[in-house]
Amino acid sequence: MTDPHVARLRRLDACAVSDALDRLGLPGCVTGLRSALPGRRIAGHVHTVKLRAGTPPPGRPPVHLGAAAIDASGPDDVIVVEQSTGIDAGCWGGILSRGAQRKGVAGVICEGLARDVDEAREIGFPVFCRGYTARTARGRVYEDATDVPVEVGGFTVEPGFYAICDSSAAVFVAPQDIAAVLAAAEDIAAREAEMTRRLETGEAASAVLGANYEYMLKRD
Repeated sequence: MTDPHVARLRRLDACAVSDALDRLGLPGCVTGLRSALPGRRIAGHVHTVKLRAGTPPPGRPPVHLGAAAIDASGPDDVIVVEQSTGIDAGCWGGILSRGAQRKGVAGVICEGLARDVDEAREIGFPVFCRGYTARTARGRVYEDATDVPVEVGGFTVEPGFYAICDSSAAVFVAPQDIAAVLAAAEDIAAREAEMTRRLETGEAASAVLGANYEYMLKRD
């Protein structure tokens, strides 16, 4: 059964949720990500994958990065991968996209490069990342841990956080803040919908986009 908070989050967009964070004085908006499927939006609970540069320590059994996160995830989930090493190597690829899609995972957010991007597009799996590459992770990066805190755009994302991501940005919300953020975001979205309605009736933009818009994020 879908978490009601996730269901509400899916009806919003990243801009409304980011505006809600601003209204409440909270961080969590990460910009500069590229969407492999422009126009697609994802939302859900976070499972994380932390990668490190180099090869696994001696004696550590080899694991395919991201596989454990896929196994732990389902339809209400978003996988978030940290590869903030600056290394030209894929932190997500086509087989991972297929495995995640098979589990019903909403999508993946990569603080790093992704590969097999055309394959992700062909199967319709949403991938958000810093850029694209063909270089394999083998011998370049390895999975350090799953479901631990990771850094995305300088913001610490913890397992169990809520995430929404579209072509504008990724936005992360802590569980203790989600109710307040959703309420604020829904209020903002409703106000903007009314402004859109007024514009479509021919009302002047200067009348619609006045103080009501400029002070919409003002905290009480």
